[in-house]
Amino acid sequence: MPLIQPFAGLRPAPGYAAEVAAPPYDVVSIEEARRLVKGRPWSFLHISRAEVDLPPDIDPYDPSVYQQARIHLDRMRAAKVLIQDLEPRYYVYRLTLDQHSQTGLVVAASVAAYRSGRIKRHELTRPVKEDDRVRQIQALGAQTGPVFLFHRAQPALDQRIAGLTTAQPEVDFTASDGVRHQLWSVSEPKILAELTQMFEGFDSLYIADGHHRAAAGARVAELGAASGEGQSSESGFLAVVFPHDQLRILDYNRLVRDLNGLDAEGFIAQVDARFVVEPSMQPVAPERSGVFGMYLQGRWYRLTPRFAPPADDPVAALDVSLIQDHLLGPILGITDPRKDERIDFVGGVRGLSGLTVPVDAGEMAVAFALHPPSIESLMAIADRGQIMPPKSTWFEPKLADGLVSLVL
Repeated sequence: MPLIQPFAGLRPAPGYAAEVAAPPYDVVSIEEARRLVKGRPWSFLHISRAEVDLPPDIDPYDPSVYQQARIHLDRMRAAKVLIQDLEPRYYVYRLTLDQHSQTGLVVAASVAAYRSGRIKRHELTRPVKEDDRVRQIQALGAQTGPVFLFHRAQPALDQRIAGLTTAQPEVDFTASDGVRHQLWSVSEPKILAELTQMFEGFDSLYIADGHHRAAAGARVAELGAASGEGQSSESGFLAVVFPHDQLRILDYNRLVRDLNGLDAEGFIAQVDARFVVEPSMQPVAPERSGVFGMYLQGRWYRLTPRFAPPADDPVAALDVSLIQDHLLGPILGITDPRKDERIDFVGGVRGLSGLTVPVDAGEMAVAFALHPPSIESLMAIADRGQIMPPKSTWFEPKLADGLVSLVL
């Protein structure tokens, strides 16, 4: 299989895209999802978060959740709210938020390329979340959550894709979060072959977001190959690919529930041994790498390291690594942020109020604002085969679920 290939997408019928489209399943809590589906019978959250239609105490991994998702998918297909294209296509997908815009291609990305490392990852996956996505895909017979990929910007390709957007888009709506979604379909065989061939010139694609979805898609393909049914190992997983220079990474901040047995004065003293601690009358949104904001007991502080970041290890030099290795771990006792329930993570899209509100409410004891990593650092780490710490990147705007699905 080539690096990417077209497919016959399952997508909203004309006029239904705005009613169907939903935030990614993993960026909304179940409480938020229940609110979002009120009065929206065709929301894709009925499929991606099917527990919204089950009792409040339901285990999200209960088999009935996946069964309910399939019921809603079948219902939406029977009502012709979702219809499948008759021939393979690529789909040009543009996201616009405020002054930022990015244009990519919806594709079936090669499972073989993912397994060989040509599609590069930078995060580890958690087995429970990966298993969840495998069961979801198997229950639906479709991949409905796209993996967010990117490639090094290539002017000729970017111009070719942009040239496909001169016609009126088939989908054009602005969601409640202010993100405008536009979609064009491309079915001309000559253009499909041209785009496929242009992507063959890339040594690598990179995963920006959706590591669990990519891993699950690969596993389902391999399970199908082993059983002789469904997908083969040469199949693809649903993805949207953007050029790297159009992407926007926001900060991914930290909240901690307690001070690990310390009082505020003792905690600050220990932090001061490792960082210069400067009280600030203004909220601290770090303007560069190596600067951190800390919010404690209603006050902001600016932290700058008293140590020199490592020059030979791009992972250890990340701000998320510096705060973990020199503060969260040794002072607050959070040795494994992937599993420790004392830490929480807040995407920069929520602003600094996403840090101050939980601390002021007493739900959290301390918060840390970080500067986001660069897309170049992510590529450098992936190219070295290294893994970034959990919750290192927050890409914004997010892809919508439900606009195009890949039927197995």
